[in-house]
Amino acid sequence: MPSDRITRVNELLRREISECVLRLLTDHGGDAASVMVSRVSASRNLRSAKVWISILGEPEQQHEGMAMVCRFRREIQESINRDLSLKYTPRLNFCLDDSIAQGNSVLSILTELGDEESSPIR
Repeated sequence: MPSDRITRVNELLRREISECVLRLLTDHGGDAASVMVSRVSASRNLRSAKVWISILGEPEQQHEGMAMVCRFRREIQESINRDLSLKYTPRLNFCLDDSIAQGNSVLSILTELGDEESSPIR
């Protein structure tokens, strides 16, 4: 279980990365509304951090969005270094988070089941 310090650093990094991704995607013509930083997990020594990105859309749109975010990794790290007071600027590793898509599929299945129960049986 992560310590309170690491938990606070993770949340601080998540907020900073979210703002930076939003700004960079908006400035470079990307679809900033479909990209969300869902969580960050920094190592105990703050040398690296895993960043989970959720991207709405089809798999090819997700791939394009991840490529664009990865292209801006250096700018994001420079922004963290400039704006946050951390001993080390962690090296960011981006991963696609599909938990929102999985949640949406579960919700659609539940909606279908609810529709079947409310329809009259013949």
